[in-house]
Amino acid sequence: MYEFYLQLRVYVQKNRVIRLQFRVIKMKVVIQRISRANVQVDRKITGEIGPGLLVLLGIEDADTAEDLQWLSNKIVNLRIFNDENEVMNKSVLDIDGNILLISQFTLHASTKKGNRPSYIKASKPEFAMPMYEKMINQMAIDLGKKIETGIFGADMKVELINDGPVTIVIDTKNKE
Repeated sequence: MYEFYLQLRVYVQKNRVIRLQFRVIKMKVVIQRISRANVQVDRKITGEIGPGLLVLLGIEDADTAEDLQWLSNKIVNLRIFNDENEVMNKSVLDIDGNILLISQFTLHASTKKGNRPSYIKASKPEFAMPMYEKMINQMAIDLGKKIETGIFGADMKVELINDGPVTIVIDTKNKE
């Protein structure tokens, strides 16, 4: 069973409802297969990995522990690494790879109006930080090793060598 959270906007004009707008809330990630990556804060490396995945994570208020578990399992089992026949048939688990997880609220940017993105969909730090920490813990359990990270809310510099390149976007709303 999947549980979805909806945001409802009601537009009223002259005491009449003129439009209803529903929006399903979701967690979003961008996954990049990398040869190596690191993240720096104030010119100090806070996370660094060799072959594996760089995961950029965007969190919204309605995200749940169930979303985190589903997403973590999906990421560590995603078969996007080449096997001996050069076919993407192996997961980060299969190659004994690593994961660098970066919190990135800008994944929920809305560019619908104007030229300045709106980040209203992204969670505030009071909610997002504990969810980010839960995701780190869940991924460590699923991967069976430490997850490298940046620093939540910091100005981070991410450096990577994209392998392929292979980039996948997943959201928990569609479970795809």
